[in-house]
Amino acid sequence: MEVKLKQIGKDLYDVNAWLDEELGAEGTPERERNRERAWEEYNAQVLLDARKSAHLTQAELAARIGADKSYISRIERGLIVPTVATLYKIAAAMGMTVELRPA
Repeated sequence: MEVKLKQIGKDLYDVNAWLDEELGAEGTPERERNRERAWEEYNAQVLLDARKSAHLTQAELAARIGADKSYISRIERGLIVPTVATLYKIAAAMGMTVELRPA
């Protein structure tokens, strides 16, 4: 992807205008969909990294939670988002916990 930023001064570029063009303006449904998609992809990567750190294959993790390998693959590719209950099962199967705390 080639990034074309509008120059607004010497060595100054309008990144917000580029983000609005690429992702939709702040406050629009398009921008919110892109924000949600980014979080889904981020969380998928976190789960993939955690599984690898636990030295588990997709098949091993799937067996531990009573699912199939393709289900784990779809989660890790960000194609599906696991339910909260499944997320807790995945974490426990990797010897981890999920912590909710105030921001």
